[in-house]
Amino acid sequence: MKDKMRKGGGRNQAKADVISLISGKDAVGMKHGEDTSFPVKIQGAGVESFELQVHGFWLVQDAIMALLSRDEVCPRSNLLLAFAGTTLDPLAELQSIKGLKPGAILRLVEEPYTARSARLHLARVLELLRASGPQDALREGRSPSILETLTHTQTPDSSLPNGKNLKRSLSNTKTETANQDGAPPEYLLPGSSERPLMALLPQSSQPEAPSYLKDLSLSCWNPPPGHRKMQGDFLYITVVTIEGRRCDITSCPKGFFLNRSTEDVFDPRPAQSSSVCHSFTDVLCHISPAFKQTFTALKNRPPLPPVEGMATPYHTLSWLGPPCASRTHKNTFSRLGVEDEPATQAPDWNEELQAAKDLPLGSLEERLQRERALLQVNSAFVRAVMQGAETVVDGFVEPVNGNHEDPGFLWGGLFMSQGAAYGMFGGERGRRAAQRLELKGVQAYSNVESLQALHTLPTAIVDYRGVRLLAQGLAPGLEGSEQDQEAAAASRGLLYGVNAGPQESPQRRRLLELLASAAKSLCLQRHVILAPNGHQVPLFTSVDAQGLLGADGRFYILDVFRTFPADANFCPEGETEIQTVTGGEETNTNCEEDEEKKGCVKEGWPENYHSDSGLPKSFTHGLCRLKPELVQAFIQHKHCQFTQRVREILDKNGGFEECATAGDSRATEAVRAACKEVGSVSDIIFEMRFNSSVFSPGVTFPPAESKSKKLQERLLREAASFIVTHQIPAFVEHCLQTNEAPMDGASLKQALHQRGINLRYLGHVVKTINQTEHKENLRHILRLVIGDIFIRSTRRVFNNFLQGVDIPSLSAAVSHFLCCLLVPHFTPTTVGEETKKKSRRRGRGAGASESTPWSTLTGAELWNLVCQDAAETYNISDSLGSGPNHLVEHYGIQKLSLLREFCLKTGVQLRLRDYSLDNQNKAPIGPDDIFNIVPIVKHIHMPTVDASKAHRAAHTSIQKGLLDQAHEHLKEAVYLFGRVCDDLHPEACYCHSLLAKVSFLQGKAAEARSIQLKAVVISERVLGFDHPNTILQYALLGVYMFAGGETALALKCLLRARLLTLTVHGEDHPYIATLDSCLGLVVTGDQRGQYLKHALKLNTSFFGPENLHTALNQHLLAQWMCSKGDYRSAMTHEKEALAAFTSLFGEDHSQTRCSKEFLGVITKQAVKVERSLRQAGADCTEQAVECVTPTTDTVLEQMVLVMGVRKITHSDKFQEYKQKHLELKAAVARELGFKVVNGVVTPLDESEKSSGQETGSGKEADDGGSSSVENAGEGQQEQPAEETSVETAAVESANGHVVEPAEGSQHEGSDRAASEVKIVNGESEVTATGEEDETSTANGEVKSESEEVNGEINRAVDVPASPSVLKSKGTWADVVSKAAVVNGTGDKDAAVNGVADSITANGVAKE
Repeated sequence: MKDKMRKGGGRNQAKADVISLISGKDAVGMKHGEDTSFPVKIQGAGVESFELQVHGFWLVQDAIMALLSRDEVCPRSNLLLAFAGTTLDPLAELQSIKGLKPGAILRLVEEPYTARSARLHLARVLELLRASGPQDALREGRSPSILETLTHTQTPDSSLPNGKNLKRSLSNTKTETANQDGAPPEYLLPGSSERPLMALLPQSSQPEAPSYLKDLSLSCWNPPPGHRKMQGDFLYITVVTIEGRRCDITSCPKGFFLNRSTEDVFDPRPAQSSSVCHSFTDVLCHISPAFKQTFTALKNRPPLPPVEGMATPYHTLSWLGPPCASRTHKNTFSRLGVEDEPATQAPDWNEELQAAKDLPLGSLEERLQRERALLQVNSAFVRAVMQGAETVVDGFVEPVNGNHEDPGFLWGGLFMSQGAAYGMFGGERGRRAAQRLELKGVQAYSNVESLQALHTLPTAIVDYRGVRLLAQGLAPGLEGSEQDQEAAAASRGLLYGVNAGPQESPQRRRLLELLASAAKSLCLQRHVILAPNGHQVPLFTSVDAQGLLGADGRFYILDVFRTFPADANFCPEGETEIQTVTGGEETNTNCEEDEEKKGCVKEGWPENYHSDSGLPKSFTHGLCRLKPELVQAFIQHKHCQFTQRVREILDKNGGFEECATAGDSRATEAVRAACKEVGSVSDIIFEMRFNSSVFSPGVTFPPAESKSKKLQERLLREAASFIVTHQIPAFVEHCLQTNEAPMDGASLKQALHQRGINLRYLGHVVKTINQTEHKENLRHILRLVIGDIFIRSTRRVFNNFLQGVDIPSLSAAVSHFLCCLLVPHFTPTTVGEETKKKSRRRGRGAGASESTPWSTLTGAELWNLVCQDAAETYNISDSLGSGPNHLVEHYGIQKLSLLREFCLKTGVQLRLRDYSLDNQNKAPIGPDDIFNIVPIVKHIHMPTVDASKAHRAAHTSIQKGLLDQAHEHLKEAVYLFGRVCDDLHPEACYCHSLLAKVSFLQGKAAEARSIQLKAVVISERVLGFDHPNTILQYALLGVYMFAGGETALALKCLLRARLLTLTVHGEDHPYIATLDSCLGLVVTGDQRGQYLKHALKLNTSFFGPENLHTALNQHLLAQWMCSKGDYRSAMTHEKEALAAFTSLFGEDHSQTRCSKEFLGVITKQAVKVERSLRQAGADCTEQAVECVTPTTDTVLEQMVLVMGVRKITHSDKFQEYKQKHLELKAAVARELGFKVVNGVVTPLDESEKSSGQETGSGKEADDGGSSSVENAGEGQQEQPAEETSVETAAVESANGHVVEPAEGSQHEGSDRAASEVKIVNGESEVTATGEEDETSTANGEVKSESEEVNGEINRAVDVPASPSVLKSKGTWADVVSKAAVVNGTGDKDAAVNGVADSITANGVAKE
């Protein structure tokens, strides 16, 4: 695959290569292939016959690819398939072959080698011999998977071979449910301050790969001389076997054979008794018995699951390396040289990418092949960027332009530069911002699915050793011929841009059509500016963008770093005055101009905005742009204002219904007035677009654009203030309510970006938290934001610090910097002396000189630099204090968490060991602890359109309560992700996790467990072994394992989640309370009480005593007290729980009633105990106490409730009520002359015309237009609804539960609307019942479906709202009530843990 992706060439060749890249094994066992799959028998080529399951839609080469991955065939290559004596065409479909049926025999045919295919075969053998060991991922800087090691158990009489795959090793531990592996270690008990890093990456249960050969390299007699080349010799290979024998092997068209050459004598003749073998490993087996033995064991070992064995598309950084760097390095036989490509074969990355984009999109199979090809091309491109960055920055490549200020480098088909031209926007900071925004702009244009004809170059940015490089594929040149050399540049290819000049051609018209379509999708406004030569230039993009017609005939858009609108908060008003209009308006009086400017400045800002927020203000660079998520959220906010304003105007003019039905101009005038007020670019429909050239220095607008420019400035000011007045408070409020708040910098960044908040607003987030009355409840968010500010400022100082360090001193310099950062008042003396001592002991002279600039840095100097940067960037002056101890004492930040964040953001990899960061007398980190510095690449994310569409459809079905339908959609999405990216994708992880949750809710605990196992491995490998999402996946796996009776493994998973949370953030986080509640249900003895009491303490401090999390904790503690027989304490806790339930839900709610009943049980037991104590005396206390212990099912249900996974309970009473309601509706419909067919009301005489109204409770709704969706659970079609009465519909929760109406709400006369449901202890809010919108809003912010349903700590699925989505059907509803649901069931008879009404809250029968 790597070879195919590296090969440059034309489009047709690339298309052929792409087809060959579609691995057949990806479809094995998949859902869509089950109907066409059948078995065939494989024979020939010296392998034992075996059976292979194939699919009719496969090509022959797909079957060959599947064969090559089988252990029976591997590592053979260069094979063809023959059927009935005829060799099959590799591009033929299996279903088109005559006579091919189930059970048919296909023979493997050995094809002669070419020089290239022989090298490919040797590379395949090397890949097998480099069998991955447990330390390989850490050694290469990749995130490892720990799950197999964590769950692997060895029994004394176990005969299973080492390295058994994950599924079988776990299945063998199912019998160990009764005995626990012991109590949790001390460092995982509540209150422990120990944070051992060695426990993060435990020793793998798999043995290291054995040694197969001592050496394998190209022979000294290579390359073959001319006379031997003409006889077919390709290569000479030298092998040193384990026995110590040295042999030379010849590669030829027929295969490989042993020749007679030695180190001193060249004799290419075949050795005696040496035969030619088609596979290189067959020759090695003949000459080395030890190789044959180990190679046989290698082939017989059980295969790893694909998600563990396959390489991830992109590099996932691990900030920890192996414990001992030197011992983990091994011979990779790289001297064989089969992976070295000649410089002439540098790939044309642009042609590879565009050829993949040009693949057909007609059928699902074609789209999957196209998406897989795009992912593979981009993955190979990103790997090349990583290698190129190391090569360039390490000094192995000379610049091609000779410009020392802005050097450009060509390497491996890439053009890499630091972009010094962008320095005009603010020096180094402006240059980095321009590179980042260029990548975002390319991503934005790539995401426009409808524009296949508008192309962008493959782009990535990479940070390595403090240097940021922008890497792009080479542009294809400009269209033109030799006769056009004297013509202007525009006629040769530059068709669009400020410098393109006036021109007219069919190609330009086509390009303008594409750009206009892209501008509509990106909400960009067409505008006109004045070019430097005075010409008026119409633009659909930013002022810098250029449109080209390449030599390949494709349209390209370049320089899109200012695509998004400017952020007016960081464009000072003095700067905005640069953009005054010229021309005719220059004749106006100064007075008029001043008034105009003053009005323009003030318009758009809220009252007292500058005094309250300190904005607008200048920033360290001039490229502050709004995020696309913010643009969409602001558009939705303006749309809400628009609809509200229209309704207000119509109400003043006679009422909404009268104006809508009158047919006069009142409705039109209302829309026009509302459009003008909200700033719509159209005066007849709501349409929001933004001018990306407004607030751009140096841009001049013609007089005709004056009015439009004023409107755009007003809109941009409103959008900028929207961040501070709406989005940041909404983020803070969300963190106040959820127990799955961000844990680290990555999850904080994603949570802010989902709401469109740039990271430069971190200082305003701190200010908002400090001003709120709930500051103490938000201390974990404040801790996180302060820590992120500190680390981001530190990274900028570190980048400058590294520029003065030469390569031999890198390890010492990095360790010195970390010591200055983490140890207060650190001075360089200690580390300098230690370096000298170690260097002298190793015989390397005097070591690092103290006179070098980096070695003179002190802790105080570094701290001042960091604080200065934080003050300039985030307007934070005193928050960081005077040293690291201030952060620890004042905010509770862990030094270990800071160290982890620093490494992940800079690419530094540390040696795995336990670090004592609190030692003030000794340097905690030495040069030997710096394992590596890894390039960090930011790249384009390729689309997975069909898989993501199925994933979103599943979310929609879950919101409607259609669990079976959601399960089918999720299975389809999982299949599609497997076809495109082999499941190694963040969204595939979320999809697997949601599928496991839905399966569990359907009662399929075993299926949920197996799916969740995969989700954990994907998260570890794709996101990181200690990523917050990985923590959540481990916790969910613990729940599913506990449901299957695997208590020991469930405890391991929950403890693993707690260990990761302690490392990433610390113990003072709401999710620790969730984990401790679950651990309190799993562990035994007094430790159970420790965890439950700690969870209660955290929940009380974060959410208060009258919160559902706290109430559930009180109930769990009461339950534990009952199991100990301490009924007096149990009564106290249950009274607190009852008070909270009463305050939250009222006296008549099912949760309140069940808590009251449980309190009655406790009281009776307490009275019984007191009576028995009085009768029997104090000596019989032990015998008198009768303990109340919950059942396993009750514990599981409580764990499901605490973790956020809810069990669906279909109430028989609800079904009976539903049936009676349907019968009543049908009777009323008959009386009114209608009929009911499948729940849909239609007129008797016009069956084809659906009625717009349905009766909800046996009579017409008061307001009309109310429709019923009680059949949503049965998959019936829904009708639009403005108001939906509680008695007419099953209220749908975000996690798919159908909620029965409360008993007190089932009267017919109720007109209470249920257009919004808020799950009290749950994860989300749901839009109006009956709507099919994919996004919902709260306080004006846009939430993705993933956020609505999963409630995950860190989500990658981001579904921004499009203008078409914003025009929702429920806009005009002005009555919204919220029905509170406790555990998602809403049954009036449901207990606290969701069990039946005959059971109390802890599973004890009612008395």
